[in-house]
Amino acid sequence: MNDRTEPREQKKMKPIWYFVGLVLLTMGVLVFLTGIFMLVFGVKSTTALASLHPNIWWGAIMAVAGAVFFFKNR
Repeated sequence: MNDRTEPREQKKMKPIWYFVGLVLLTMGVLVFLTGIFMLVFGVKSTTALASLHPNIWWGAIMAVAGAVFFFKNR
């Protein structure tokens, strides 16, 4: 048969924000889990604001932002 007579299915490309969300979600979870590990096992950090546990906060923020990008552009 002729290829011109049969309709072709076009695959839809995923937007870049899908992959950005995937990377943010992955990195956020890793940073968050590292912060939890450091908090539970008492790993000392010598930074000025270490008592605020910024890796827990930023890991959670990155994971939430990544989840929003990922699921919105799925």
